[in-house]
Amino acid sequence: MPFNLWGHTLPEMEKWVLDQNFPRFRAKQIQDYLYKRHIFDIDAMKQLPETMRASIKSETILEKPVIMSSIQSNDGNTTKILLKLADGSLIETVCMHHNYGNSICVSTQVGCSMGCIFCASTRNGLERNLTAGEILAQVYAFKEIMDIPVHSIVLMGSGEPLTNYEEVLRFIHLCNDPGLLNISFRNITLSTCGIVPQIYRLADEKLPITLAISLHAPNDRIRNEILPVSRHFKIEDVIKAAGYYFKTTGRRVTFEYILIRNINASIENAEELCRLVGKMNCHFNLIPINGTEHIQLFPPTPNEIRDFQSLLEKHGKSTTVRKQMGDEIQAACGQLKRRYMANK
Repeated sequence: MPFNLWGHTLPEMEKWVLDQNFPRFRAKQIQDYLYKRHIFDIDAMKQLPETMRASIKSETILEKPVIMSSIQSNDGNTTKILLKLADGSLIETVCMHHNYGNSICVSTQVGCSMGCIFCASTRNGLERNLTAGEILAQVYAFKEIMDIPVHSIVLMGSGEPLTNYEEVLRFIHLCNDPGLLNISFRNITLSTCGIVPQIYRLADEKLPITLAISLHAPNDRIRNEILPVSRHFKIEDVIKAAGYYFKTTGRRVTFEYILIRNINASIENAEELCRLVGKMNCHFNLIPINGTEHIQLFPPTPNEIRDFQSLLEKHGKSTTVRKQMGDEIQAACGQLKRRYMANK
């Protein structure tokens, strides 16, 4: 099988270069062309000898996603692109422009098997896992077309990262690699529906990344309606796993909580939520649901959101209400892909 030039650390590239009987320093030149200068045409890598360029073209592949669609919010703070992979699969990725820097939200799978009622990306199920290189390519798509520095990475796009564990872990290390993105582990957030065994496994890696758990309910009855996968993991076990993650890594866990009118956003729900987490050092990211033509669910009123947040804070819980970015460009997972396929 041909060697894929994309998605390797410098030591891995050096090994391949040496195996081809070329000098070690050529690996750094290849890495610079790919990740610093965004040059993907082998013939344009003029620092490499002609014989080496010919060898690379015959012995390797360099699969680069094709941008099929791109859309930007009216305020210019959110950009979403749809990428076509080598096998024809379509994936989405989003860039959010904050005052502290640019944050890229990446997908980890084509489709998703979690079945969350609020998410469009799960409607056709899971097609396949993405490789670490395919996840990395989403970040570089923005660096190439917008020429922007990347401050942080969030694994919150389509797919459940912890069911693609090995490739996701490899992607995280590639982001941290000084020769690639050189992003601090502390600026990487992984979002999961709460795959309990894998939360323990990730904790034992002792990487100082932020873990965000999609909680979305104060009890199993409501959570099972919102996240069908939660039927496999009791909510108390999810909370215990979160506590273990904090104890092991020293990193405070974020609980993501989508607020849905008449389902999980009452004052009684907030009180039960406080009892559930007890004295745990955690943060709640409250997310008014983004209703669309595909998802007929609606957010609470602004007053109801404030009341919910105030009760959590009264019990000493750190909270934020997520700023809604990109509603008009369908920035939530799976929406741009579904619209593209419908138009096609």
